[in-house]
Amino acid sequence: MPHLTRRGTLQAVTAADRMGVGIPGYAHPLVAPVEWAELTRPGAPLHWTVLNVANGPGARPDPHCLEAAGRLRNTGVRVLGRLDVAYGARTFAELISEGHRFRDWYRVDGFYLDRCPAEGADLPGVRRLASTLSGLTDDGAHLVLGQGTHPHPGYAEIAHQLVTFSGPWTDYRWSQVAEWTADHPPERFCHLVHGLPRTHLDEAVRIARWQGAGTVFLTDRSDRDGQNDPFEALPGYWDEIVSRIGPGVSE
Repeated sequence: MPHLTRRGTLQAVTAADRMGVGIPGYAHPLVAPVEWAELTRPGAPLHWTVLNVANGPGARPDPHCLEAAGRLRNTGVRVLGRLDVAYGARTFAELISEGHRFRDWYRVDGFYLDRCPAEGADLPGVRRLASTLSGLTDDGAHLVLGQGTHPHPGYAEIAHQLVTFSGPWTDYRWSQVAEWTADHPPERFCHLVHGLPRTHLDEAVRIARWQGAGTVFLTDRSDRDGQNDPFEALPGYWDEIVSRIGPGVSE
């Protein structure tokens, strides 16, 4: 399916642009074994998954997380270590230290910067952090900024992907895409949607494609007034997601 460009024309989507799934962080492998096992299913359209041991890499290596991450990497799925930037409240040294632990203990392919700042004033600090993290792996770390909203356009130049929406379906169905995103291919953007009824799954996929998001995570689970993380478990319609946006599906 095409996506809209800044000039209002339709641009064809190539195989490299095909929609896939980003996993923002399942619960610990011992708590959610079914979820982690599903990630190694042949043909699952996964772009990346986030490893969150204990609100970060934890205080010591966890053999269960190392095993789970290794199985994913062996199937070609990127594993990203979760770093909580806390909207700029955490220090550069803290975050780099956690980045080293993720690399040394779990051999991650990159990092997911959760609660990343989105304002232009914070851009220099995030650029410095991203540049340093990128140098932690031999091939350059894959970086995803988990802002959950459209940030200052400059952030698109310092990471591989931006999470420009994270929230409930009731907000997503009426959401608007920032005009500047049309200057970038779908692979640069991710949308995370919770509380999505099965009956609206096709509509949500159409919205994501029209708004130019190449990666999504869609789930029927909700945050129950902020008391739980809706992204920690497998969606009830996971099989339908795989069938709708899997690698064999024509765009």
